[in-house]
Amino acid sequence: MEISYKESIVNKIESFEPGTVFIANDFLEIASYERIRNILNRLVKDGTIRRILKGVYYQPRYSELLDEYESPNVHQVALAIARKYNWTITPSENTALNILGLSTQVPVKWLYLSDGRYITYSFDGIDIEFKRRSNAEISNMSTITAMVIQAIKAIGKDRISETQIDILKKRLSSEEKKALLREGKTATAWIYEILRKLGEEDE
Repeated sequence: MEISYKESIVNKIESFEPGTVFIANDFLEIASYERIRNILNRLVKDGTIRRILKGVYYQPRYSELLDEYESPNVHQVALAIARKYNWTITPSENTALNILGLSTQVPVKWLYLSDGRYITYSFDGIDIEFKRRSNAEISNMSTITAMVIQAIKAIGKDRISETQIDILKKRLSSEEKKALLREGKTATAWIYEILRKLGEEDE
């Protein structure tokens, strides 16, 4: 049975997009947690996958252009950590701006708000910091709504431009815009006015 468990896990990993970040819990339909963890550790040893942090893995994507394996996507790593500990998280400040395409500057520290503990994880010279917030502050809205609100806060009331609003409009789907208007009503008045601008085409 051990071989079939390993084959099932390897088959699932091979079905992922190259560069996908995953944890043992992502395979619980196949086997027990401990068995999965042991198999993943063996796959690390034989070079099939790479361990990023304890309990967080990925299948490296090879870049023909760079002639080397690419580093894992930092946001995917943060999401995997959140899944591992069952945290609700949302990117904050410059992290939100980068993910939403409102800034090309790569954050020195990737910052997330979380209902988990206050902790920083480091890998490959990158820091991911989780700042604890009350569950009510971040869990009553979708990740995209919370992230847009954090990005707007980071830009500031008097500094957000029409260009940035247009970038968000193009990036967000119709359903995401509707969610902004529905879920963002607890935001401060000036932020909600911007959310209305983002969603007005779909009203």
